[in-house]
Amino acid sequence: MIGLCLSVLGTTVLLPVSVFTLSWQHSIEKTQWEERWRIEEGESPQLVFVEGRIHGSGAGMEPPPRAKRENGVWVYEEALRLPALHLAHSPFASPYRLCPGDEACHALEVWLPGLPEIGEVELFPCSPSSPSSPPSAAESAGSMERKVSAKR
Repeated sequence: MIGLCLSVLGTTVLLPVSVFTLSWQHSIEKTQWEERWRIEEGESPQLVFVEGRIHGSGAGMEPPPRAKRENGVWVYEEALRLPALHLAHSPFASPYRLCPGDEACHALEVWLPGLPEIGEVELFPCSPSSPSSPPSAAESAGSMERKVSAKR
């Protein structure tokens, strides 16, 4: 079985899930963003974007062109597959929250005890036999250019 690994500074934690939601609050507009991802197994496992939800709009955080407004929330889908997500962790923005499967959401420091005050957290598909081998920087460089999220 494949799951989701969270890694920072050589510490890796495996969550045995096939889907997860990542949420955060935009640092300026204070608007909630959510992204639902699933893990696609295979020779090169990928994180596959399922759906995004933006609870408002404002400066620098326009919803994608194909987004639809449903009950006051912008909902959108994108064809996006990535080997990893790279998240900036800092006291200068509200923390990312991770909801594995249908479980309760918690800030990243709950999942990664000892998370440094400032750092980069990497999320990637992994198995119990190889939880500490995130994709190389070259493999996941495209995630830094994603158009879907990371607007904090």
